[in-house]
Amino acid sequence: MVARLALVAALAVPAAPLLAQDTDADDPYIWLEEIKGERALEQVDRWNAETEALLTAAPEYPIARAWAKQILDDDRQIAMPTAIYGDKVTNLWRDADNPRGQWRIANLADYQAGTPAWRVLIDVDKLGVTEGQSWVWHGADCLAPEYRRCLVSLSPGGTDADVVREFDIATGTFVEGGFTLPEAKSSVAWYDEDTLFVGTDEGEATMTDSGYPRLVKLWERGRAFSTARLVTEGLKGDVSVNGFSVLDGDTRWRFIRRSSSFWTSEHVLVTEDRGSVLLPLPNDAEFETVLAGHVIAKLNSPLERSRGTVPSGALVAWPLAPIAEGQVSEPIVIFRPSETQAVEEVTASQNRLWVKVLDDVSGKLIEVSPGYPGWFSREMDLPPNSTLSLVTATGTGDTVFVTVEGMLTPPTLYSVPSEGEARAIASEPAQFDASKFTVEQRFATSKDGTKVPYYLARPKGAEGPLPTLIHAYGGFRAAQTPKYLTAEPYRSGPLGLFWLESGHAYVLANIRGGGEYGPRWHEDALREKRQNSFDDFHAVGDDLVAEGLATPGKIAASGRSNGGVLVGAVANQRPDLYGAIISGSPLIDMRRYNKLLAGASWMAEYGNPDVAEDWAFMRDWSPYQNLRDVAGHPASFYYLSTLDDRVHPGHARKMAAKHEAFGQTFYYHEYREGGHSVGADHEEDAKRAALLLAFLNREIGGED
Repeated sequence: MVARLALVAALAVPAAPLLAQDTDADDPYIWLEEIKGERALEQVDRWNAETEALLTAAPEYPIARAWAKQILDDDRQIAMPTAIYGDKVTNLWRDADNPRGQWRIANLADYQAGTPAWRVLIDVDKLGVTEGQSWVWHGADCLAPEYRRCLVSLSPGGTDADVVREFDIATGTFVEGGFTLPEAKSSVAWYDEDTLFVGTDEGEATMTDSGYPRLVKLWERGRAFSTARLVTEGLKGDVSVNGFSVLDGDTRWRFIRRSSSFWTSEHVLVTEDRGSVLLPLPNDAEFETVLAGHVIAKLNSPLERSRGTVPSGALVAWPLAPIAEGQVSEPIVIFRPSETQAVEEVTASQNRLWVKVLDDVSGKLIEVSPGYPGWFSREMDLPPNSTLSLVTATGTGDTVFVTVEGMLTPPTLYSVPSEGEARAIASEPAQFDASKFTVEQRFATSKDGTKVPYYLARPKGAEGPLPTLIHAYGGFRAAQTPKYLTAEPYRSGPLGLFWLESGHAYVLANIRGGGEYGPRWHEDALREKRQNSFDDFHAVGDDLVAEGLATPGKIAASGRSNGGVLVGAVANQRPDLYGAIISGSPLIDMRRYNKLLAGASWMAEYGNPDVAEDWAFMRDWSPYQNLRDVAGHPASFYYLSTLDDRVHPGHARKMAAKHEAFGQTFYYHEYREGGHSVGADHEEDAKRAALLLAFLNREIGGED
């Protein structure tokens, strides 16, 4: 392939011979890991400028950018409930006039009736101007059952690190002399109205190797943080340690979680006398919530008990009162998914558990009720063959809010009560003529015979092969479910829609590594089995070609974060199949990932490259190490943020430098703000969608 993006300039990275790169000394581009280094940022600025100069000149760019901004800022969007606080509902509203958002509150009854009278609590844009900070909203934790005092988290520029401040909803002001923590990757939760669980950065010894708090302290109101009492501490090699509480009826249950790896944790119940009792949850089970005096968890491995084995993927419950007294009874099985099902989301209202289940990747809502001798479940009546998302549930009463959508169906917000019928209370407007397109679920056969589902969207009536964009993730138990096309693929806004409107095809692939079919689907791509996720992706591409729906070289692979490992690996392995790569906030250098920012926390997912046995299988697919000086490598577009404090920007920078040294086609765009999500507001999101459309059209959309 001819390198059509001329990025070899005066300051261009010098060409270097291909090295084994099994040690840091072998890496000629390690200087690009200096996040704000002058030389590194100068290189980034040159790449950005050259990419923008080329792609913004495309005739479709200004149209796509304006259209994307219009869609993202549409004031007809659903005012999604961020939380239900008693008889009140909160929402974060973002539009053209409020790019960073307004946190606001209204009466729940008025909201459900479609007539909310919103009161603005915090105007994030105005607060940023007043304080001279580029604040990005990261949420609020309000203390039940009064819901008056809240811990508000604000991020400077969108990093994972937050500033935490106490806020009073009744007065609409920050609490003078209230709880405040400076910028850090803190873990903060209410213990009671005058005490917090706190883990924060107090120096290197207080953080894990993964960059998260290692200590949990109790901090009392009105006292300096230096007086906070240490209640537990983890090891440096742990991922994190944190405290949290759950209100169950009139009882506040308090817990401490120590995560020894990304997939293993131990949970401790903090008793009323501030003692502690270890919970009987298996260390790979997921703590979900507390309801009716029971702690509820999802199993990721089979659990043996006297009445038989409980399968992985099931929801189980243990009564907490006996545990607090030092007694442990066998768990109760409260929901067993079928072979085609997976529990994806769980939330609790006052007396009910609400479970979102995937069934061959389609969503179902299950209500689970505590009872004797067993818990009872029933499927709620919602539109079939759709993507469901649990939004929030009421703390008083038993209603859950759920969105229902599909690639061609805009989201509708439903209020689903335990008693009565589900009711649609708000819908987003249609942003395009859905009758022009078709969507179908298909199955490809992977290398080992596994059937891999994928969703294919094409213009109605289209015949023969089309340029095709395939998006996937394939890791961390994160299922990929089809969303309305204005939000596909993730973090690229309406790119999926724009691509279809151009007469092309879009695919969402449900490859292994995600949670589409429960724990087994994830475990089949874990560590030494990672190649299975890449084989699944190839299988989808090959299936499209075999069915006459796509052409080799006219297929683009898209992924972000963990998806960066995916698309980097498949590009190296099958350059014959793919003509373009979109890689967002990507992991790429798997030899050094565990030394960069939060990378050490993911070793249970990928392996530890410092262990010879692990590196032996990781080296086979690590994108950075396997990029070769060969012609015909797919053109690659990297988008990311300088302030990403989760996945280090050095991954994408070094890969771009290596492409440049080999004379391969690549595009690069690094925002200064936005954190791991990339893009601190809709303006940046719209620009990214337009750049990516111009890139795809240039590389695989036109005639050869």
